[in-house]
Amino acid sequence: MKKLLYGVAAAAMLAVSIALYFGATGTAAPQSTFVLLDGSSQTTADLKGRVTLVNFWATSCTACLGEMPKMVATFDRYHAEGFDTVAVAMSYDPPSYVVNYAQTRKLPFKVAIDNNGAVARAWGDVEFTPTTFLVNKRGEIVKRYVGEPNFAELHQLIEQLLAAA
Repeated sequence: MKKLLYGVAAAAMLAVSIALYFGATGTAAPQSTFVLLDGSSQTTADLKGRVTLVNFWATSCTACLGEMPKMVATFDRYHAEGFDTVAVAMSYDPPSYVVNYAQTRKLPFKVAIDNNGAVARAWGDVEFTPTTFLVNKRGEIVKRYVGEPNFAELHQLIEQLLAAA
């Protein structure tokens, strides 16, 4: 019985990974726990009710650092309307670098450190940074971006999702 349950769980994780890898929309965001810089944690379930951008990044990633001011501007523009951002630092990123970057840039959104890579694995074995997921109020992935998003298009999508019930 245990083997059957493990097999079913493994098949479900594989299906989620494949769907996330290929950018399937309408897929439920995977269950994961984000450990934030302040030591608190937040789960995927806590994202429900808000439109959320989950951004996988690293301080060693030039493209990530290049898009970060746009991420901040997007957060500032839509946060009051029910938008949130969780920036997930990759497991290979030294925590002290992440803390320093977040503090010196005064990042206004939640920053998490994926110490053991579990969050990146849960979200479809994320390896490339930046990789960003847009999650609707129901906790479903609407869009997956590898590389910097087109922010004009992203803003239009965020506005549509915020307006939806």
